[in-house]
Amino acid sequence: MKKLHDETENFPQTDVRSAIQAGIVQAEEQINSKTKYREKSRMKKSRQKILYGLGSVAAMFTILVGSSYLSPTLASSLSQIPFIGSVFGNSDLIGLQQAQENGLTSRIGETQTVNGISVTLDEVLYAPNKITVGLIIESEKELEEEYFGAGMDVTINGKLPASSSGSYGEEIQSSRVRTAIQEIAVSEDLPEAFDLGLILHGEDGETWYFTTPIEKITDMEQIPVQHTQNADGVELTVTELTLSEAGVSMSFESLEEGDNFELSRGQYIEFMIVDQDGNKITSYSGGGSGEIVNGKMVYKSSKEFDPIDSTVTELTITPYLALPAGGGGVEVDENGESKELEFEGNTLQPIEFESFKVKIPQ
Repeated sequence: MKKLHDETENFPQTDVRSAIQAGIVQAEEQINSKTKYREKSRMKKSRQKILYGLGSVAAMFTILVGSSYLSPTLASSLSQIPFIGSVFGNSDLIGLQQAQENGLTSRIGETQTVNGISVTLDEVLYAPNKITVGLIIESEKELEEEYFGAGMDVTINGKLPASSSGSYGEEIQSSRVRTAIQEIAVSEDLPEAFDLGLILHGEDGETWYFTTPIEKITDMEQIPVQHTQNADGVELTVTELTLSEAGVSMSFESLEEGDNFELSRGQYIEFMIVDQDGNKITSYSGGGSGEIVNGKMVYKSSKEFDPIDSTVTELTITPYLALPAGGGGVEVDENGESKELEFEGNTLQPIEFESFKVKIPQ
């Protein structure tokens, strides 16, 4: 089954979503949180029916504002209002908002329902150094906060990658509706276009599997940097910046003596970026990978930042270490046996890197 989340031009999406959220909050405060509601059947939506539904939502919000009492029936209806619009467009990430507004994302809209839980693959963005996936999750029952664990497993043209990294986060829209965004770090050898497979597991053994063709965006500018500096035994090289509507991506690698990645400081390197006017560019997490080469630890990664506009002519980049206060891990041998690894990072020492500048072509 496919459910399409169509967009309507010139519709005040932000105002309506705020109204809906306010209504949902007030509704849920006035009913018993343990009450079970029957999910309304949903009709296949055309553009005209979506407009009609949004008009009804606005009317219900007016009732909430004008009345101090909310009936359980209305509260039940409000708790089942589906998510409206784009997951990326409604996120707090400026890069995703701009990518969606500029048509760089692929809208999918495929829904699978298992055990009363409907998961919609809403849209996908394949940027230079990461893939971002947006989900809409609607359930007949209330779900535990970490019902879907650490997010989706990934396949590339039907095969599991040798390794992958990234992040997964959810935003609660109502008691039974949530959205999720998963970021998947892209390695250098990933094809420009391929079939992306996504496997999501639920706490009660459910499995949702999606597959969709994706292609890397081409509307981007790559700026060679090749800045290298050595500090306290760590050789850091920033190789390039990639600029697009989806954001700024900075690729780098570090090199240091040793064979214990638990003691590698390269994996904790972060960057602060400001423009020529001193405005800080917001940074986000990125993925990376490491290997031992000739007795040295080589770590490669990319860091993501908000997009910059045409007024930016120069960036000042300051590397620094974000050392962890705690941690640990699990080691799995060739026989599948695992053992806990103690955290050794508390012995790591900070590093003072030097700032450097990168000119932005105009």
